[in-house]
This record gives sequence, C-alpha cells and structure tokens, in this order.
Amino acid sequence: MTKMRRRRVLAVLPVVLLAAGAWAGLGLGLGGAAGEGAGGAGGAAPAAAPLRLAWLSDTHVGSERGAADLRASVADINKQADIAFVLVSGDVTDMGLYRNFREAKDILDGLRVPYHIIPGNHDTKWSDSGGSDFRRMWGDDRFDFEAGGFRFIGLSQGPVLRMGDGHFAPQDVRWLGERLAEAGAAAKPVVFVTHYPLDPGIDNWYVVLDMLKAVPAAAVLCGHGHANRALDFEGLAGVMGRATIGTKDTAPGYTVVELGRKGLVFAERRGGKTRPPWHRVALGKGGRPAASRRARAGGAANPAAAPPRPDFAVNALYPDVEARWRFDAGWTIASSAAVSGDTVVVGDASGAVRALRTADGSVAWEFRTDDPVYSTPAVGEGRVVFGGTDGAVYAVDARKGTLVWKVQTGGPIVSGPAVAGGVVYIGSGDRVFRAIRLATGGLVWSQEGIDGFVEARPLVAAGKVVFGAWDGRLYALEAETGRVAWTWQGEKTSPFYAPAACWPVAAAGRVFIVAPDHMMTAVELASGRELWGTDNISVRESIGLSEDGARVYVRAVEDVIAAVDPEADGQETVWETDAGFGEDINSAQLAEKDGVLFYGTKNGLLLALDGATGAVKWKHRVGVALLNTVTPVSGREVVVTDHDGHITLIFKKGSNL
Repeated sequence: MTKMRRRRVLAVLPVVLLAAGAWAGLGLGLGGAAGEGAGGAGGAAPAAAPLRLAWLSDTHVGSERGAADLRASVADINKQADIAFVLVSGDVTDMGLYRNFREAKDILDGLRVPYHIIPGNHDTKWSDSGGSDFRRMWGDDRFDFEAGGFRFIGLSQGPVLRMGDGHFAPQDVRWLGERLAEAGAAAKPVVFVTHYPLDPGIDNWYVVLDMLKAVPAAAVLCGHGHANRALDFEGLAGVMGRATIGTKDTAPGYTVVELGRKGLVFAERRGGKTRPPWHRVALGKGGRPAASRRARAGGAANPAAAPPRPDFAVNALYPDVEARWRFDAGWTIASSAAVSGDTVVVGDASGAVRALRTADGSVAWEFRTDDPVYSTPAVGEGRVVFGGTDGAVYAVDARKGTLVWKVQTGGPIVSGPAVAGGVVYIGSGDRVFRAIRLATGGLVWSQEGIDGFVEARPLVAAGKVVFGAWDGRLYALEAETGRVAWTWQGEKTSPFYAPAACWPVAAAGRVFIVAPDHMMTAVELASGRELWGTDNISVRESIGLSEDGARVYVRAVEDVIAAVDPEADGQETVWETDAGFGEDINSAQLAEKDGVLFYGTKNGLLLALDGATGAVKWKHRVGVALLNTVTPVSGREVVVTDHDGHITLIFKKGSNL
C-alpha cells in the first residue's frame, strides 16, 4: 500500500508565549489607540500610535460550526472600540458554494469596521464556480490598501478546482508586480496576506517570495495550518494565525495584531479575552524588518535555508523530447485542450476560448465570454461545445469560432461536456444535468435533484450517462430520457470523498472510478451494483482506459502508475511501474494514444509509458505548475495545459515512439 506524505511547513519556529508587560519597554503593549482606518494614508514609516486589527482565518462557513463560530467572533470584534479593520486570510467556506459565500458575507457584513478578504483553497478547489462567485460576492479576491504607515497586500493561491499544490496565478503575479512597481510603493513596509505558507506547498512560491524580498516586506501573514506558528521564509518573517473555527478541544477565536513603529505583536483572543502576546516581529529603521531583534523575541537566529528551486535536469536525460511550441495565455488554465481538426481548443480564466493551430501554435480564432472558462471543450459535427462560469453552455463553429447557439442555465458550469449521438450531456451548478441537441441547442431532457455540483466530464456508455458529483454520489442516467437508472455511494459519505474529480471509464460491462478515500471501485454498469473495491494501490482521482479497453490505468499518490485487468473479479494488476515522480495528488486523468500512456503531475512533469508493459519511455518537465489532463494528438505529440496559463505541444523526435 502506497504511503502518502504530509505537506511540511518549512522552518517552523517555536511559539513564544509572553506576558503583556514584556512588550512595555518596546512601546508595543496591546490595547493602544487605533491608528488610521483601512485605506487611510500613512507616512514613510509606521505611525507613532499603534494600529490594532483583528485577523480571521479558516472560518469554514458551511461546516457544522463554521457559521456560528464566525458570528461569535464578529460579535466580539464589534465590542472593541480600538479595532481599525479586519483581515480575512482564506478558507472562508468549507466548500466554495454560492450559498456558503452568501452566508459568510452576510455574517462579515455585520462588522462595524471595514474588512479585507481573500479566498483559500477550500473556496476555490471545491467550488461550483471555480471561485468565480467569490469575486462576484466581494468584488475582488485580492486587496491593496494603506493604514497606520503600513501597506497591506492580499493575494490567494488557489488551486482552482484541481487537487494539487497552491499556485499564484499568472494574472495575480502580474497584478502584484504592477502594484509593487508603482512610484513610492516601497516607501511603506508591506504586510503580505495569503492563505498557504510561502514555501514549496505553493509550486511557484519563490516567484512571489523574491518579489517581496526585494521590497522588502515587513511580514507575511498566512492561515491554512489552523495554528499559531512563527515562520521564516528565507529570512522574511512569517506568521501563521489560528483558525477562527473551533474544534471539540479548542474554543473559536482569532488573532489580534498590533502594529507600530517598532514592530508587529500577535495575540490570540478567545472567550472574550485577549491572551498575552505569543509572538513579535521587530522592525528596524524606517519600518524595515530587523532579523536580529526578531531573534531576541524568540524567532529564528538565522534565516531558514532556502528550499531548492525547481529542477529541470530530467529534460537533459531525454534530449529527443522537446516543446515544438508554447502559447502563453497569461491567465489560469484549469481545463484540458480538445482536438478539433488541425487545431486544439482551450479556455482560460479571462473568459477567452482559443483554437490554436497544431502545426505552430498560432491562433486560428478566439471567442470571448464574460467569465472564466474552466470547462474542457468537446468537439462534434463541426461544433466546439463548452460551459462557462457565467452559467451558459456555448456551441461555436469549429472552423470560424463564431457562436452557433447558447443555452443559459441557472448556475456556473465547470464541468466538461460529453458529446454522443448528436447530443451534448453536461452538468451545471444549478444542480441540473441536461441533454442538449448539438445541432440546435434545443433541450432534450433535464434531470433535477443532483445534490452536488458536477466537475468532471461524464461517461456515455451502453445507453447511460455516468458521472460523479460533489455530494458523494456516482449517478447513472438513462441517455435517452434522463431518468435516474441508479446511484452509488462509497462507505465514506462525506462530499470530500466523492468520486467527482475522476472521469469514469467503462470496460467489460463495468464502470471504474477512483476517489479521495484512496479506493478504486468497479460497479456493474447495468445495475450500479458494486462488484469490488480496494485501496491496495492507494489511488486518488486519476484514472484512464487503454484504447482497446483491455487495461484500466490508475495513478497512486506516490510514484506508482499501474494497469488493472477490467475483467478480473478483483483489482488484478497487469503491470505496476515506479515512475519516480514522488508524491502526487493531481486530479488529472491518464490518456493513451497509439499505445503510449501519458500523464502530467501536479508539478509540471509529463510522463510517457508503454501502455502494454508500463515501461517508462520518457519524461519531460514542462513547467512547475499543475498539468491538467493532457491531450495526445498522436503517440509522439501531446498538448499540455497548465495552471500557469501555458498551452504547449510536446514532441518526441525520431521514428521510435
């Protein structure tokens, strides 16, 4: 059974509990007068009067106690006259659903002071809008303002829809660079607010870290770990704040931060009382970080050793594999490309859908929507069909990119459609699954009552449409009528264990799925009866099928890719390969073409294996970001899209595949 490693927070420093009086000599005791309000102007150095703010994180509204605990914290903040504003550093909701965002906003809008908010991974990964509703609800998912002589910049790092490391989106990196390049931007110490720690838990952490070190920043505030921790990010002071939500063992609460000329002081508040400060970040001349003083306050005596930057040495081992062309969209891409004649079609977070010529990557046409497109397109009968987070299903002419028809639904769409027999099958965030006539856009049928949103591309096989939803269930609908033929659910009924990210495959009269509970399951296609289930290979959400239907492919959470016999009475392995990719939780699927099996990891590594034997044919690191399900054009050509906004055609030279 494959062992799954935990993500480590690098260079965690000890939590220091200090009596309030210990800070008196430094002029930073808690309870001083509030400085300028949110958005107010500040001088070149922090104001003499300390600024006091409340810091909320990991509120998880939508969970059993998230809303109640957030209400308690908001009520407590409102009782304090010296809180200038509130920061909220992500995981606002448990699943990023519209109703959860709505409830969280209703509660936070009850604050008597301004608040500034960013999403976390729970708000974007398990979101029926890919986090788009967050921006609609709050107007933005990042912030930049000045107060008390400091500059506060907030930026999240997803990931969007897919399971993987955090990633700073290209459009956000561009925005941050523009803000920091503004005249006078470095005149005030920067407090950077994000959700993940600024370490390799974010695949491109170093891009933003290097930008902040150049300012330099006074401190980085993060959540995600649900605990108070002093951190060091290559010499840049980091602070992780506790979760606002409580547990059976801990009361709900939040962090009070006091900022002044000499530094930042952090204290926990719960039960209506502010505890003694547990950490301090000292500032030197002009409000700049003072490492030695931070060390005397219980921080790191020396900066943490820099984690190694991503390594592309593997590419030198396979010199006959190269990128024929690369297109930079400049926006997050969270979907795969579709082959349409001599082009490949893909959408991005700007709302653009483009057809790129396979020969050279040039743009054949571009179609614009108003919201991000995270839906993997499907192609059929001269049409390209996809969904948008604006709630519409689009069909455009495959050669010209002009609109043929548009069907508006009642919720955002992140699912890729399936096209079969002249019908488009697609799920929407309004919890309705639809069959739409490909030629006209006319409705064939609709099935309500899907309790969770649909993310993956449905399977159409033997007269049934099969898909998972983020309610924990696998659904099978009759393709002609939409009637529910059967549903299946695993032993772990939490939505977080749903087989909703995998694209189901069918062979030998069976449907095969893999899920976050590490179970691979075979279900009888006709009846929905479970035939077998096992966690022997410790799978997660990545699955595929050989072109001849003779092998079901799965990827384990560490190093292993395996082929399973679809006709066996249990999980009978045909072959198992240690492909040496390390830990991987990417929810990308495996795809075979011309006998070559392709898979892309969460950190930009593309693998090519022999489908019959499992032998590794070659590897190529495309980038550092998560690779979506790859799109093979042939056994030697594969189109790869990644969360850094790149569309790349990788080509294997020579006559031997």
